[in-house]
Amino acid sequence: MTDNAPMHPILAEIEALLTGKAEGRYGLSAVNQRQHALQCAWLAEKDGHGDALIAAALLHDIGHMVHDLGEDPASEGVDDRHEELGQAWLAAHFGPEVTEPVRLHVAAKRYLCAVEPDYFARLAPDSVKSLALQGGPMNAEEVTAFEANPMFREAVQLRRYDEQAKVKDLPTPPVSHFLPAVARCLRG
Repeated sequence: MTDNAPMHPILAEIEALLTGKAEGRYGLSAVNQRQHALQCAWLAEKDGHGDALIAAALLHDIGHMVHDLGEDPASEGVDDRHEELGQAWLAAHFGPEVTEPVRLHVAAKRYLCAVEPDYFARLAPDSVKSLALQGGPMNAEEVTAFEANPMFREAVQLRRYDEQAKVKDLPTPPVSHFLPAVARCLRG
């Protein structure tokens, strides 16, 4: 992207969602949706991941911003299936290297609770609450099926960033900083 080139419409829409509709609090944490997304993308960037995981990290919760269920449907006992909504919303513009980690990041939480004995104890209270709505820890068959997905490692890494990205007042680059990485992931 150059300063005088027009922005792709989906990038403009993503920027508008993350700057204008991401003010809602992120679960029970002290950050809002935008801060959470920026922290996730920044963690991926700092760890040296490529554009696809940075984009997936930035966009993993976009499903929360495109549904009409309010800011915190989990508190009402509703699983908003934001991972599926997000994947479906993104699929018209991005390939599986971005959309699969987005779709699988909830499954990755269930997976980690099943394969790492101390993972559940490290979950934030809102993640514990949503885990129950999302099916709880995976059983052995679900673990095997999850590990068979070629993008499961990326989804697990994204999940780890998801849990870490809840730090109040953590300075991060703005949304515009990550848009070039997102742009490089656009299909044709």
